[in-house]
Amino acid sequence: MTPYDVDVRAWQESWDRQQEAFMPDREHRFAAMLDAVEAVAGDRPARVLDLAGGTGSISLRALARRPDAEVTLLDLDPVLLTLAEAALAGRATVVTADLDQADWATALPHRDYDAVLTATALHWLDGPRLAELYREIRDVLRPGGVFVNADHMPDDALPTLTARLGERAREQRHARHRAGAALSWAGWWEQAADDPALGPLVEKRRQIYPTGHSPEWNPPAAWHLDALRGAGFTEAGVLWRGGADAAVAALR
Repeated sequence: MTPYDVDVRAWQESWDRQQEAFMPDREHRFAAMLDAVEAVAGDRPARVLDLAGGTGSISLRALARRPDAEVTLLDLDPVLLTLAEAALAGRATVVTADLDQADWATALPHRDYDAVLTATALHWLDGPRLAELYREIRDVLRPGGVFVNADHMPDDALPTLTARLGERAREQRHARHRAGAALSWAGWWEQAADDPALGPLVEKRRQIYPTGHSPEWNPPAAWHLDALRGAGFTEAGVLWRGGADAAVAALR
């Protein structure tokens, strides 16, 4: 099966709607991330690594802004990689690697990226591994390059408000699922499993993750900032915040 055996536009749209049910402000965080890339790269086309890039959401938006950007997407999931390869259609380098393994960077075509971007992905890693990964990410950035991680990162100075914001977001998400406005995470994967082209890849995915992903780990933004500074980044701070979600940025 080739990546072009699936209806890519429809599956990309379905993925985006499913993700937006979790993150109604998803495009805002993407925009903040890409603004940071432009701030670092200036007028020249940036070399960008889309880390744990899934279906290519960040890569596609980076190329929409700058068609001449040099983009690498890295992921392990065979379903999402298939959709990304088809959607990017040769405009980016797509590589397969496991971020749980310390040698993941050997799969990359470059070691001097202007920016490494990731969103809603690294919460599958535990604290010790994520701290190590931050050091490894620093090593694939050029001096002055930027790393941005957008994910669920509560503000530990606002525990009560953060909890209430989280509950409000869950209620809105469940309402969308009940009304059929968007698929749930499980519902999306069930539909993918039923698709003639994607179904075999879903089975391959189950072999890679026989017990599913590890439990989500969502420390506060302050933990990430401490870990980034400990990894040797010269600057680290909150680039964007929306409710209990944030994007932290760090400069090499």
